[in-house]
Amino acid sequence: MKLCWLDLRAVGAAKQAIIEEAVHQRVDGVVSDDVADFAGLPPTVKKVLLLAGRKLPEEFTGADVVIVGQEHPSTAELSLAHPEVEFGTFVEIVDKPTLDLACDAAAKERWSVLLFRDPTKIPLEIVLAAADRATGSNITVAADVEEAEIIFGVLEHGSDGVMLAPKAVGDATALKIAATAEPGNLELVELTVTDTTHVGMGERACVDTCTHLREDEGILVGSHSKGMILCVSETHPLPYMPTRPFRVNAGAIHSYTVSAGGRTNYLSELRSGGKVLAVDIKGDTRVVTVGRVKIESRPLLSINAVAPNGTVVNLILQDDWHVRVLGPGGVVLNSTELKAGDTVLGYLPTEDWHVGYPIAEFCLEK
Repeated sequence: MKLCWLDLRAVGAAKQAIIEEAVHQRVDGVVSDDVADFAGLPPTVKKVLLLAGRKLPEEFTGADVVIVGQEHPSTAELSLAHPEVEFGTFVEIVDKPTLDLACDAAAKERWSVLLFRDPTKIPLEIVLAAADRATGSNITVAADVEEAEIIFGVLEHGSDGVMLAPKAVGDATALKIAATAEPGNLELVELTVTDTTHVGMGERACVDTCTHLREDEGILVGSHSKGMILCVSETHPLPYMPTRPFRVNAGAIHSYTVSAGGRTNYLSELRSGGKVLAVDIKGDTRVVTVGRVKIESRPLLSINAVAPNGTVVNLILQDDWHVRVLGPGGVVLNSTELKAGDTVLGYLPTEDWHVGYPIAEFCLEK
């Protein structure tokens, strides 16, 4: 879980409303240079006193964490003098010497708060590499939520947290959403194929992602929202053509797939820059970016399968041998060779969907 700190130092008249939103959204920390801003905050919110460039007070009553700049004594000395408070270091990175300071702080300090002045994320990559085995937490300052999303993903690991100065009510909510974007795990089930049928011509969609997908990874696709089958990426060798490890030959354009945030999309709705959920045979997931969707007219094959609970699942794919789905253990199954009794991996959402959102309502699909 990524940490979210809200910096209140430059917040104006909306401060109280933003604090209330922060508490409601369960942000991890509230940052200020005035302990009065911490009054009334619940113990679940870490109270962070940021004193970089300012004189140290005699005591830190009301603060859980105190962040100091390079002008102050070492945090080790401060911790001995004030054992009731955690200390960390603030570093503004503008050149090689300050980058070295940031690497040292991220590797050794309990807390390091880092402000990068250059737009490139290469200095942050260097700091994250230097702190790879560190036990402390590094918090990177973000200008807005969009930058926070990037910071969370640098080197796949990202910073442990982001500090954001909210410009308006709503920023705390958006930051929390960005911090919890990891989709987690889906419980896949084994589906038993009951029959396959050649259903004639139609449009199918290849989903080309911006990610090198693994051999045991693909996307979930189904004709109905109640059940989907795991379609494998084109990472496995094919005759007559090279592998395309970024692609999933996914299915007919009416089909559902699972996207970021737990939503569904029709394959026909996906666009360049959109997000879709990549899923492996263990149910582990990651959000990947859509590079393009290639829709072409092809012969289609309908596959029916049944889940252990009796749910019927349908998938309509391109009717060609090289279009594949995944079975238990990562077995790659050519769709045109599937027969009754074969086992494929799938997913059974627990809710119905309306315009891509889960909803508890009656919904009959045939």
